Amino acid sequence: MSHSPLLIAGAGIAGLAAALACGRLGKAARVIERASSFGEVGAGIQIGPNVTRILHGWGLETQLAQVAAFPDRLLVRSALSGGTLAQLPLGAEMLRRYGAPYATVHRADLHQMLLSAVQAQGLAELELSGELVRFEQASHGVQVSLAGGRALHADALLGADGLWSPVRRLLLDDGAAQPTGHLAYRALQKQSDLPPSLRSQQVTVWLGPRLHVVQYPVRGGEWLNLVVVVHGEPDWLRAANATPGQLANWNQEADRVQLLQALRGTAGPLQKRVDAVPAWRLWILCDRPPIDGPQEHVVGRVALLGDAAHPMRPYLAQGAGMAIEDASAVADALADRGRSIEAALQVFAHQRWQRNRRVQLRSRRNGAIFHASGVVRWGRDAALVLLGSRLLDLPWLYRR
Repeated sequence: MSHSPLLIAGAGIAGLAAALACGRLGKAARVIERASSFGEVGAGIQIGPNVTRILHGWGLETQLAQVAAFPDRLLVRSALSGGTLAQLPLGAEMLRRYGAPYATVHRADLHQMLLSAVQAQGLAELELSGELVRFEQASHGVQVSLAGGRALHADALLGADGLWSPVRRLLLDDGAAQPTGHLAYRALQKQSDLPPSLRSQQVTVWLGPRLHVVQYPVRGGEWLNLVVVVHGEPDWLRAANATPGQLANWNQEADRVQLLQALRGTAGPLQKRVDAVPAWRLWILCDRPPIDGPQEHVVGRVALLGDAAHPMRPYLAQGAGMAIEDASAVADALADRGRSIEAALQVFAHQRWQRNRRVQLRSRRNGAIFHASGVVRWGRDAALVLLGSRLLDLPWLYRR
């Protein structure tokens, strides 16, 4: 049986960030990934100054600049009228206010950046096809059993294995994540393939009844990421009573006709933007109730990070961000050699759970605001026009 000071289940963004952060502080890690190759599905993500500050601190400023885009502003528009409701300067203003940039990046590029850093710096062992099937805690550590019968022993186990986390299921036994009733249609387009009127180097959010649309540049601005979120669930989900495994496959072919029907009645510029996309992929949004205490982050020598602990709805653009913050915090806690493993993980849990809960709650609230109708929509639009950037800026989040 092999032994590791720290075992990390999952080689996604959360797991690799944890391996990088812990390794830089002298805590050697072993990462097990159930997939047979390293990779990341999905499309674009937004990362605020709270996140880019951490990545810069890990020595990744140059690497991030090579793959990300840095939009100059966030523009909020009405999905019905097409009119501008509010805007927030990004670019130089984010640097001035928070000391770090606001970036938009392809999820796969961020993942590859973290993977390359871990590999180049030799900070962790990385093992593919390592499917965790059970673990047992004892006073001296955690024994992990993998599919195929192999056993590993570690001083601590970090479950960074995503929304459908086996580590969480074994640790908390609190059921599977559930559909939210929202669907996300995603697409990526090369900007050079678009007419000039549809190209963009800014973040644009269109707000409409029971839907919203987000677009922003990725891959140095050469590609445009587009996300349409609508209420509903696909017919096959209702008919087949889909399993968590089916729901986990977010990269499903989408029905373009259904998407265009959901956008009927929206502004011409928005419909033109969406109609220019020939094919879409579907993501069924699932989550859990907001984290309710440190006991949902840590039990004994086992900790949950990222989506395994606190899946985020995408309405605050902080899912990857909170995972990276978790990684930084758990590394700091474990680096204090004056604490036991259990005490260090409790410090991490107590530091993180309230912030993660706040972001989860704010994300849910934003979803209701983004998709408001009737009098609430009128009030939202009026407030955005009146208060503008004061509503869109988030010092409590970005100054972290």
